[in-house]
Amino acid sequence: MQLFYTDVFVLPLPEGHRFPMSKYARLRQALLDSAVFAPDDLQLPPPASDAELALAHCPDYVARVAAGALTPAEIRQIGFPWSPEMVERSRRSAGATLAAARAALAGGKVAANLAGGTHHAHYDRGEGFCVFNDAAVTVRTLAAEGAVRRVAVIDADVHQGNGTATILAGDPHAFTFSLHGARNFPFEKAHSALDIELPDGTGDDAYLAALEQGLAATFAAGPYDLVLYLAGADPYAGDRLGRLAVSMDGLAARDRQVLDACRAHGVPVAIAMAGGYARDIADTVAIHTRTLLTARDYAA
Repeated sequence: MQLFYTDVFVLPLPEGHRFPMSKYARLRQALLDSAVFAPDDLQLPPPASDAELALAHCPDYVARVAAGALTPAEIRQIGFPWSPEMVERSRRSAGATLAAARAALAGGKVAANLAGGTHHAHYDRGEGFCVFNDAAVTVRTLAAEGAVRRVAVIDADVHQGNGTATILAGDPHAFTFSLHGARNFPFEKAHSALDIELPDGTGDDAYLAALEQGLAATFAAGPYDLVLYLAGADPYAGDRLGRLAVSMDGLAARDRQVLDACRAHGVPVAIAMAGGYARDIADTVAIHTRTLLTARDYAA
């Protein structure tokens, strides 16, 4: 199982910034410490090119990100200060999901980006710590190459994948399913092909039942050549931004449910980690680690 990491491209953030940038390096180390993954399983991805990014984003937006020409309002909406490191890391994060998708399609069954899930980035703007939309870039690039006819994006981050929904709306190559908190960010929701909104305090049983319903509807709209699975850690009960009250065991059951559905339909999977803002960052790392260990079993 191939894993693609970007944590060496560190985005400099001011002291006290709420984005948990250190989780990515800690996740890679946890996977190596598990002895399940060998160093050769982890690779640096190539950056997404301007041409690849422009398949999902406005070329002017891509150029202004690269040049540091975003307005102060645009930078505030993203939530990160601009820097050359921000640009490189954003390119690599999109490139990592694309690389994972290529690896999964090449016969690996499953591969993963140890970051990614930047689903709030829209065609012409970034938002919510997301600069470029890795899922949309991946779908559009693979479709343009003729590598896929149709891709399902299964987004299990606690926040709706609004950017993915708007970029891929009406795209015959994509089906977007978002399972998210009804009262969480973004407060004005977009329209995915399928949205299931959950109330605060949902808990494991109702969460998994809603996921089962959503997976059935998603695969009924197939067939697919690939699934992009955004395995957010933020539905967790201990997450500062989550509010859905799902346990770690519930999230592990979620991962198995998604992967079992993909196996049943014979569809390869590329996983992106998406959000995770636990009060104790070790909890976020543990959830992401468990997702990837579960995926490793699926790949075996």
